[in-house]
Amino acid sequence: MEADSGRPSARRREKKVSLWLDLLGVEIRYVDTPSYGRIRVAEAGRKDAPAIIFQHGIGGHLEAYCKNLLPLSDQFRCIAFDYVGHALSARKSMEYTPVTLAEQLRELLDALGLERVHLSGESLGGWVSGFFAARYPHRTMRLMLNTAAGIPIVSDKGLADMQDLMERSRKAAGSAPTYESVRHRIEWLIHPCHHDLISDELVRLRLHYYRMPEGLEVSPMVNRMLARHDEFLLPLEQIQADTLLLWTRDNPIHDLDCAKAALPRLPRGRLYVMEADSAHWPQYEAPEEFNTVARSFFGAAS
Repeated sequence: MEADSGRPSARRREKKVSLWLDLLGVEIRYVDTPSYGRIRVAEAGRKDAPAIIFQHGIGGHLEAYCKNLLPLSDQFRCIAFDYVGHALSARKSMEYTPVTLAEQLRELLDALGLERVHLSGESLGGWVSGFFAARYPHRTMRLMLNTAAGIPIVSDKGLADMQDLMERSRKAAGSAPTYESVRHRIEWLIHPCHHDLISDELVRLRLHYYRMPEGLEVSPMVNRMLARHDEFLLPLEQIQADTLLLWTRDNPIHDLDCAKAALPRLPRGRLYVMEADSAHWPQYEAPEEFNTVARSFFGAAS
């Protein structure tokens, strides 16, 4: 096991590509919202192009979309951001629920002057996007639920995966994050065949966010959403937007059976299963396929 303060192993030193090379040309700035404070935003593309809002998972950050913003910006205005309580957005002591974060999204869109947008959310981001689409149908064009939370867990494996994640989060809340604990969490997100994508830079970036003093205080508040998952199941029948369930064959917790069970409840839903091996982060693990699907789905909007 590598010591927390040690140098990366030779295997990790072989990985030279920086995620910030993927983000060259993306504008990083901060936007103030009335209720949720300062929000970090990454943006690429023309201001007059149809906007896609990309939303990360629980404990995540906007860099989860570093491989998607620029490639899609030739056709769309692409925006990713850190949720309140995450990464470099404001860390507020508050009750965190997907409904609350949907209101943060509403305030952010208001601050950006955006009336109607496409939404693409991964995990927690899909959970939040679904609530936003149900509450604000007039502001939602098309909706991509990317390995999303908030739908019923229907398999024994999915229930076991959820218990495992809750236990990991409980243990992490009781101790300071380390390099190895953060790497272990990212390995949970990514298919084993893509673990070469877990660079030293990616691990240290997330470790930095987790070790920020405000993060140590607020992260347990954020993680409580896991235990309350079934209190906030998505009202799928109320989502009127064209909706794409973008799934993988190896998604933890909400496995493919979950997506197939949820699909008939969506009035205008369809399912796409990634061909490339991927787990919970298909937008990062197989970006070329993800970007092709996103371009086709969002580009078909009238």
